[in-house]
Amino acid sequence: MDPYSSEGELVNIHAAFHQYQYQSVLDDFDPESFSPENRLPARVLQLRSRVALGQAQAVLDEVAGEAHKQPELAAVAALAELSLGNAGPAVEAVERLLADAGDAAGENAIVQVVGGTVLAAGGKADEALALLGRHQGNLDAVALIVQIYLQQNRNDLALKEVASARRWAQDSILVNLAESWVGLRQGGEKYQQAFYVFEELAQAPSTSSVQTLVAQAVAELHLGRTEEAQSALDQALQKDPSYAEAIANALVLQAIIGKDTSELKETLKNKAPQHAFLTDLEEKSALFDTAASKFSAKVSA
Repeated sequence: MDPYSSEGELVNIHAAFHQYQYQSVLDDFDPESFSPENRLPARVLQLRSRVALGQAQAVLDEVAGEAHKQPELAAVAALAELSLGNAGPAVEAVERLLADAGDAAGENAIVQVVGGTVLAAGGKADEALALLGRHQGNLDAVALIVQIYLQQNRNDLALKEVASARRWAQDSILVNLAESWVGLRQGGEKYQQAFYVFEELAQAPSTSSVQTLVAQAVAELHLGRTEEAQSALDQALQKDPSYAEAIANALVLQAIIGKDTSELKETLKNKAPQHAFLTDLEEKSALFDTAASKFSAKVSA
């Protein structure tokens, strides 16, 4: 039986992780209470939750002595390195793990997902897809593949991946989320369908989080509901004033409604100076300056 399925032993801790309930993953579950074969997967979910909560250095210190024995923990160590801003060493660690351990690592479901996450974030999307493509019914891998395709603007491939997963994992929260991510790219009535998924997660006390509130706000923005988007972003920033995605989307909202964005831009620079929004803005500003330099104003007497 798949331990992550609705009848599986890991279903609740797995669902909590993907609903961004990271503290619940740590507080409400004990890896030692699971059957022997599921203790390591449960521990990995807890370690990944700690990384998401900003405890990457502590995670790295904890697994340092075990990583050479267990490929799953080696992948987690690389994820912690990535979270600490060391993308280069993190990618090298995953590539070394795959080279040294061979098929045993490449066929490992945890290595596929955690290693694929590191590779994708480190700019190695093709390597990540090659690793993730070896999965055998792993919904975490499917979700990550969908994210990579969307980042590559391959909406067609992302949609195919979701449609395929829907056939064998119909009621999974991960499939619902992946379908909603794709829906935000498809537009039209898909915006509303995505909104329903994100709103349900964002407004239920047991699943509300800064991430789900931002997702709801993004769906609201696509639907043209700026006041509702503002409300969701306000709730997100109340939960975590330093959450970069909430700040970035609040900045976008302010621009849409014609308000000054300078304060939010400075806040984002302070909290996440390498955020994709700022990098993209800087690149486009440079392109504009280059184009503008080719023209000179003509002044007539």
